[in-house]
Amino acid sequence: MEDPPGPWKPRKVTPQPGEDSLNCPLPPGWQSYMSPQGHRYYVNAFTNANGYHTPVTPMHQMEPGHMSLRKPSGDPQSPGSPRVPRRLARESSRTINCVTFPHPDTMQEQQLLKPTEWSYCDYFWADKKDPQGNNTVSGFEILLQKQLKGKQMQKEMAEFVRERIKIEEEYAKNLSKLSQNSLAAQEEGTLGEAWAQLKKSLADEAEVHLKFSSKLQSEVEKPLLNFRENFKKDMKKYDHHIADLRKQLASRYTAVEKARKALTERQKDLEMKTQQLEIKLSNKTEEEIKKARRKSTQAGDDLMRCVDLYNQAQSKWFEEMVTSTLELERLEVERVEMIRQHLCQYTQLRHETDMFNQSTIEPVDQLLQKVEPAKDRELWVQEHKTGDIRPVDMEI
Repeated sequence: MEDPPGPWKPRKVTPQPGEDSLNCPLPPGWQSYMSPQGHRYYVNAFTNANGYHTPVTPMHQMEPGHMSLRKPSGDPQSPGSPRVPRRLARESSRTINCVTFPHPDTMQEQQLLKPTEWSYCDYFWADKKDPQGNNTVSGFEILLQKQLKGKQMQKEMAEFVRERIKIEEEYAKNLSKLSQNSLAAQEEGTLGEAWAQLKKSLADEAEVHLKFSSKLQSEVEKPLLNFRENFKKDMKKYDHHIADLRKQLASRYTAVEKARKALTERQKDLEMKTQQLEIKLSNKTEEEIKKARRKSTQAGDDLMRCVDLYNQAQSKWFEEMVTSTLELERLEVERVEMIRQHLCQYTQLRHETDMFNQSTIEPVDQLLQKVEPAKDRELWVQEHKTGDIRPVDMEI
């Protein structure tokens, strides 16, 4: 009986003794079909399992409907890259939020992308429930939230420095005002010189604190406020980009499931018509079988195409996740390093302020060491004396 013309004509394969491992005896309930293009197609209507692969893959290694996540272990094409072992059972992979992950019981150990660094790109692939347990948050969203929190902390640090600047400015203003006070201005002698220098030191110290507050503003507060000025805009771009990839992944997964369901239906239809042929042979039944085979084969092709599209989308998501998480990691390192640098600048300015304050007080210390009550008395007497002849007793 001739097959009708068509894009491809599957033929049932009956394994013969002595054939290679490709044509080894099939498990119970499985049937094999071969296309002219060299594709071998397996169906089993009893378990709803299905598979479709080229002749180079032995039957015992076939993985029906399996979509594997590329292992994050370097170049995915390198011979040494570990792979999730292929299994006939679907349990060799599990799907979480439209993303396929290898099953923990069957997967090989995955090598981290950056094993010694606790990098973002290794630890934020899964989704996590929010504290209330109502919704799930993607690992990438958690990273974005950390970045936004870091931005807020940086802003609050700048506000803290601003408060310190206000205190310094007010302090300098009060010191300057106090230095002009006329209290004890009439003190004389060496003690008067020391007192005048103490008041002058207040004016000098006020100038030091004004300079300190000015430098805090230009060298600490302003850089903290200006750093990553377009941060929110950049984060929104990353968020939308990864979210779009996840939506595409979900769409591809839905298409795979739809194609898988269609293939199962075609397999059942083919199996039913094959049984009808065995019971009663007729031209109409044979044509229906050929038509059912073509539809089943087409359904298999559709499923493989959907699987390929899903794997392409997942590969793109994987690559963009690695690239984006490493960029977020770089930004976080840059933020922390920048804050450290400007807090070091704060302490350096404070040390300089202390040194300047010390320099303003040193002349006061020197003059206080020179204060001599006897000398002051001598100078005062010489300036204000009225005569050095003492009175004597009157004689008769």
